[in-house]
Amino acid sequence: MILKGKKVLVTGADGFIGSHLVEQLLEVGCNVRAFVYYNSFNHWGWLDALAPEIKAQIEIFTGDIRDPNGVRQAMKDIQVVFHLAALIAIPFSYHSPDNYVDTNIKGTLNILQAARDFNTERVLITSTSEVYGTALYVPIDEQHPLQGQSPYSATKIGADRMAESFYRSFNLPVTIVRPFNTYGPRQSARAVIPTVIMQLLAGATEIQLGNLTPTRDFNYVKDVVQAFVAIAEAEKALGEEINIATQKEISIAALAQEIIMQINPEAKINNDVQRFRPEKSEVERLLGSNQKIKTLTAWEPRYSLQEGIAATISWLKNNLQHYKTNIYNL
Repeated sequence: MILKGKKVLVTGADGFIGSHLVEQLLEVGCNVRAFVYYNSFNHWGWLDALAPEIKAQIEIFTGDIRDPNGVRQAMKDIQVVFHLAALIAIPFSYHSPDNYVDTNIKGTLNILQAARDFNTERVLITSTSEVYGTALYVPIDEQHPLQGQSPYSATKIGADRMAESFYRSFNLPVTIVRPFNTYGPRQSARAVIPTVIMQLLAGATEIQLGNLTPTRDFNYVKDVVQAFVAIAEAEKALGEEINIATQKEISIAALAQEIIMQINPEAKINNDVQRFRPEKSEVERLLGSNQKIKTLTAWEPRYSLQEGIAATISWLKNNLQHYKTNIYNL
């Protein structure tokens, strides 16, 4: 499939990855409808931060992914849907798992049912590396067992399996896209890289962090959205689950030290127990295999971790007005 000229829907378009994906799809020549969360302020999330000439190219649809009627309206005339809308914060999932079931599982079901009824040409469901839990072997390929180590990851497993069932039961042209840890401009200040950067930019000489020993496979957001496009255009990706990974890992301690070296080499790290996950919920190691995506597409990550962090620091320096810099984000 060639995406150029296609009518596409991006759910979660107001979010971190979604807003970058909207820009990428516009670059490749798509007609983009952006599904953003309805609110009384008429905020469009990160789409509000885009240049006016970019926003002018986007068709905005305001709604709630949990509402099947609104989802059906958004899906009319759509050829390709990129479903990113989800609740993603792991700490909040401990507090409000019901919301995660409604948004992540039922919201995905709404997309799948509408796509089936409208004969949508391609459906990309966004998963997460958290579905694998702590690595039982590395690099983690798509055959790795799934482990629900948080209510968030459990609901994403449920959404993935629902998507699989629609492919197997109804021949819906579904692909499950599974990014490992994405970072970059516009990410929530609660995520590890932005929280370290923002503490340092605010002048902290002792940054607060949780568990320092887990390892992660970090992917710069521009690489991730290019992977989404590559997967959408790959015919052999139908019915598949596909990792987006660099196949490189770094500990949280080493990651923080890299950021410190780029901003203030004199800063120190302090463990904050408030940021620790429950013991059996902590995912100790994530290192993804990218063999499958490289086999099915021509995608390669372009940004090194050092380059991606530098770009993220530069963007945050110039966009602090979008964040609450006077509070510590848990």
